[in-house]
This record gives sequence, C-alpha cells and structure tokens, in this order.
Amino acid sequence: MDYEHIRFDVADQVATLTLNRPERRNAWNRRMGIEIRDALDQADRRDDVRAVVVTGAGRDFCVGADLEGGGTVFQEGRAREAEGGERLSLKAWEVRKPVIAALNGAVAGVGATLPLQWDIRLAGESTRIAFVFVKRGLVPEAASTWLLPRLVGMSRAADLLLTGRLIGAREALDMGLVSRVVPDAELVPTAQAIAREIAEQTAPVAVALTKRLLWHMAGERDPQTAEQLDREAFGWATQSPDAKEGIRAFLEKRRARWQMKPSTDLPDLERFRKR
Repeated sequence: MDYEHIRFDVADQVATLTLNRPERRNAWNRRMGIEIRDALDQADRRDDVRAVVVTGAGRDFCVGADLEGGGTVFQEGRAREAEGGERLSLKAWEVRKPVIAALNGAVAGVGATLPLQWDIRLAGESTRIAFVFVKRGLVPEAASTWLLPRLVGMSRAADLLLTGRLIGAREALDMGLVSRVVPDAELVPTAQAIAREIAEQTAPVAVALTKRLLWHMAGERDPQTAEQLDREAFGWATQSPDAKEGIRAFLEKRRARWQMKPSTDLPDLERFRKR
C-alpha cells in the first residue's frame, strides 16, 4: 500500500510509524486509519521488525477526527460498513510486536483512544491529552471505555471520559495513563531506545507470548484459570530452543542468538487451556 497520511520506516529492527498530516495537526480520517492498520499488520508479519514506535509529525500527535467536513468522516465510515465494507478495527492488541506510543503535543479524541490499545505510552513534557467526545455530543470509541478503567481505574476513567477535560503530561503520569514523561526533544529518541532494547536484548517469541498473556489476562476473571494458563505457558517456554539458548548465552557471557520467530513459532493460548 502507498501511504498518503503516514510514514513507515524500519531501521535496526525498529519500525517507526509517523502520523503525517502536520498541516491538519495529524487529524484522523478513514484513509489514515486504513494506513495505520496496514502498517501495524506489516510490522506484525515481518520478523525483521521487533518493536514499533508511533508518533506524530510536527507539533502534535493527533487532535482527533478531521471535522472539517462537519463530521462526515463518521458518516462515511458507517455508510461503508452498512454496505458490507470492512470494519476499521485495528485490534492492535493482536499485533505480536510491542507498540510504543510517543505522544507529542496535542493528543485528543481518537488520538487519545487509539494509544490505549498499544503497549507502552510515553509523553513529552508539553503533551496535553483530552478525551473530548462528550463535548462533541459523541461517546468514546476504540474500546476505550473498556481499556481506560483498566489502565487508570474506574474513578479516574470516569473523570476523564465524563468531563472531556484536558490534562497535562504530569497528571497523565500520576494517573498511570503514560509510563514516562521526558523532555519534548527526547521523546522519540527515548521511545526508539526502548524499542532497540527490546530488539537487542529479548527473545522475539518470549516477548510476543508475554504480550499475548498480558492482554488476555486483562479479561480473565478467575485467578485459578489465570494461574493455570500462566503455568502452562511458562512450562512450554522452558522447553523452547530460545530458553535453552538464553541460558547458554548468560552462562557464556555473550549475546543470545535467538532461533524462534513470532511468525511461525508463537503458540496459540488455547493449546494451554486444553492441557
């Protein structure tokens, strides 16, 4: 796919996805959503990509949906779905690589909800975040009413979603909405450094399986079932070629040479449930 509204670059096993409509403050439209989904799918399928960093070109990450046409961006999407078109669902939690958000400048609407689906969120010191839906007569989307309470707790999620108020980076850090706040100039380099650390120091399948477990356990209600799944997954991992290589590399004080690939060697969690 040729990209119009994003850039997608891969270097040193790290993919950088940049929202690229700076003249519109990276306002989201359906084309951008399709391109984001395609880029994440590409990163998921490519074994030479170990992690993904997502940021925005210019001064802002994304100010929300492009409302220049009076909200027709929503009507067009629903019309295409009604005609049997593909639903624009990213399902980013199914991407086998860690997705790291480098949230710069203004982060609002869908620009705030989409990163909730990703794994790690960083903010620059000047970043401002707002879930503005109720101020536009809308309700939140992108599974944010499920995700946000799990990240920050029900009371804080209600505070953010029911008021649509603007919060700064430090308040977002205190809430647990982001995991780090760094100087603006260091935001993307810090996110890429985390991605390179994953690429250089961790086993690809171990990371992919850990991510899958994290997301699955967010919806698991029974601790006994969760413990069983965790135990079975750990048992499988201990017998894997990468675990044996990781231990050898540690004892020999050298960098591990991982053999397993997420595209071919990642087990389905259902296999552990059936044991």
